[in-house]
Amino acid sequence: MVPAEDEVTPLTAIGGNAHHGPVAFTTTHWSVVLAAQSESAAAQEALEKLCRTYWRPIYGFVRRQGAEAEDAEDLTQGFFALLLERKDLKSVRKEKGRLRSYLLTSVKHFLVPLDAIRERERVDVERSDRLTADQIYERRWAFTVLEQVMARMRDEYRSAGNVRFFDQMKKMLMDEPDRPSQAQIASEFDMTENAVKQAFYRFRQRYQALLREEISHTVAMPGDIEDELRHLIAVVRA
Repeated sequence: MVPAEDEVTPLTAIGGNAHHGPVAFTTTHWSVVLAAQSESAAAQEALEKLCRTYWRPIYGFVRRQGAEAEDAEDLTQGFFALLLERKDLKSVRKEKGRLRSYLLTSVKHFLVPLDAIRERERVDVERSDRLTADQIYERRWAFTVLEQVMARMRDEYRSAGNVRFFDQMKKMLMDEPDRPSQAQIASEFDMTENAVKQAFYRFRQRYQALLREEISHTVAMPGDIEDELRHLIAVVRA
């Protein structure tokens, strides 16, 4: 899990260095969807995965528009059901297409006929009334991406039988209140402090690599990855 949305993730953990090498960018999810000219199995699978990924951001946006929880769930499900059925994805310009922006625009259009829902009494479902619906959408998107990255890392450590070590590295990376010191970790796992330092360095490098990979799934061109990453950092900082 990533930190709660009212906590600040250290920028050193998610920003990284732009010179760690290129991210694999072959047939990423969004590019597969955009490239689809027919009902290919690959495109449908990619689109379904993206819908699962963006369910929470869209739901948060709809709630902020004034929908009650049950109505927001129905609307979110309806939006993605419609998206899966649509045949106009070719209209998205691939050189400028970004999934985050495309979905936000689409859900706004989807909600236009639903003024009655948006006029209901707004409920405080987020941490601050100061956040607009657009800001909630952006924050949901950013933290969903970070959550997926951390889940992938946990799976990797679980496969290697090192979940307990992962939990300690995560506390250090996310600067959690109960984070252990390197000396404490060294004592717990019978390691030297230098070994812990090196392990944490590799942990952070892997986190940065997976973050860029997740971002690559949501843009159409490799050159957009760094811009989108900078945007994610700005959203987390806000």
